[in-house]
Amino acid sequence: MRPFAASPNASAPAEDFANDVEYYLGLEPRQLPSRYLYDPLGSVLFDAIGELPWYGITRAEVGLLEQYGRDILAHAALFPGFPGVPGPSRIVELGPGNGTKLLTLLKTRHDGSAEAGHYGRREARASRLKVHLIDVSGKALDVAGRALDELGDIEVERHETTYESGLSEVAGKPPAGGRTLVLFLGSNIGNFDRPGAEEFLCTIRAALQPGDTLLLGADLVKPEADLLLAYDDPLGVTAAFNLNLLVRINRELGGDFDLQAFAHQAVWNAAASRVEMHLVSRRRQRVRVASARIDMEMEKGETIWTESSYKYQPEELATLLGHTGFRPIERWVAAEARFALTLARAD
Repeated sequence: MRPFAASPNASAPAEDFANDVEYYLGLEPRQLPSRYLYDPLGSVLFDAIGELPWYGITRAEVGLLEQYGRDILAHAALFPGFPGVPGPSRIVELGPGNGTKLLTLLKTRHDGSAEAGHYGRREARASRLKVHLIDVSGKALDVAGRALDELGDIEVERHETTYESGLSEVAGKPPAGGRTLVLFLGSNIGNFDRPGAEEFLCTIRAALQPGDTLLLGADLVKPEADLLLAYDDPLGVTAAFNLNLLVRINRELGGDFDLQAFAHQAVWNAAASRVEMHLVSRRRQRVRVASARIDMEMEKGETIWTESSYKYQPEELATLLGHTGFRPIERWVAAEARFALTLARAD
């Protein structure tokens, strides 16, 4: 959703935060990196957004995982007892949130057949599935880890770091003879502009071996009215999520942003195929942020661009994956919600 940065870093040192605020507020148009939206309160608000009736991404994705999880795992060839699976395997999730999606996927192992319920019990006991969770938020990792504890038959390793650093860590420890499945869900690929998305998918590919797989969740282009309701909901939850960035700057960097002087705005930029979130100045005002060395004048109607969410056509996803060393092997689409899960194999 962001056009500015490679991966979220809610726990960046205060100096990095201050330097970024100084730099991006000095651009034209003024901007703030969306990775800073996800402090503890921002993360809670984002989880609440996922429950709103106007924001269907989370429900659509969980529904696809429930319906097709068994197929996803079979195509990914993860578990001993499935044909062609020689040994221990692992799942790496980038940004696990509260763990619900991975929990939903793994529960489908035991659905539908005796084979699913007994996918090589002796092999499983000898080499349990390894799960690596990568997120900059320690709190999010703890919540996701506790959710996965319900399964009891997996080993969870937490990586409190950026996506890039976490991928580098797991790339250095490939499973012995098994496969890796990377999950990049929640339409987080929409956080990047097209060149940034291609670069990041190349980073994922570099961490994998040929035959490993990537499950990519992406929001598709849909009617403008539906998009704007999803990013400017009637309850004001998304507005609170956006405005909380100013609260964080005031608290952590000594800012004096007046929240009453800013309004949340969502805009559909059809030419760029993205929803943009902005904070709009309601009046002419002066803003200071001590630690970021900011002393600026803002005119009425002037905006601070805080986030972008890029939307895709299905054929664009296949092209993007093909350009980054992946071969799409299956796609599942929630037609009403216009959301897609694509499973691709590393060539």
